[in-house]
Amino acid sequence: MANKLSQQEMLDAGVHFGHLKKKWNPKMLPYIFMERKGIHIIDLNKTQEKLEEAASALRSIAKSGRKILFVATKKQAKEIVQEAAKQVNMPFVTERWLGGMLTNFVTIRKSIKKKQNIEKMLGDGALNNITKKERLMLGRQQQKLDKVLGGIENLPRIPAALFLVDITHEHIALSEAKNLGIKTIGVVDTNSDPTKVDFAIPANDDATKSIQLITNYLMEAIKEGLAERKKDKEEAETKTETDVKASAEAGEYDQPK
Repeated sequence: MANKLSQQEMLDAGVHFGHLKKKWNPKMLPYIFMERKGIHIIDLNKTQEKLEEAASALRSIAKSGRKILFVATKKQAKEIVQEAAKQVNMPFVTERWLGGMLTNFVTIRKSIKKKQNIEKMLGDGALNNITKKERLMLGRQQQKLDKVLGGIENLPRIPAALFLVDITHEHIALSEAKNLGIKTIGVVDTNSDPTKVDFAIPANDDATKSIQLITNYLMEAIKEGLAERKKDKEEAETKTETDVKASAEAGEYDQPK
């Protein structure tokens, strides 16, 4: 298991800085340490505790072979989250959340299929007889679809969990996940309602350093889960091979004289 994040690391990344007191959500009270110059300061002991719970949940989901969808469409989180998702081969949405991305997944899959068909046609020369203008329009359509759907192209079914940065900003995704009973893990700042997610991580969801620290820590937990899954698979395969070999050898000795 990865080492816990130290309070110093979190302080250096500004994880403890919440919003102005006037913007607070009273449901965040258990996670607020104090108020300083009109700004709420998050209790990093609580952050540490909740981060461990979230990491443990993500580790076991990854170990089970199910998918975790990373969602972050705000400017300062997009690249960090996309990069982390790619490292663990998980789907992501970092451009725009299309309404119905989960609740109308069948239609979304059709759009992905359409994107793949356009790519195939543009790539294999099947469109040699169309005009330059038509080819350009198809190319633009493919780029548009890729921008919005590229991150979930390899998601054949609804994910087991969603990891969200800023649950207020990603309220549509959160609401769709809740409708479908999908587990939710979210970075929750002092202006959000932590009861809306299954695993709330109280932390600054605006500063890139804070987002990076939290996201990377959870990514490492997912890596551990994937490594455990791989190890279990290899052990199971070795055991099967050994059993087969043992059965074959026993069969040789059991042959009648």
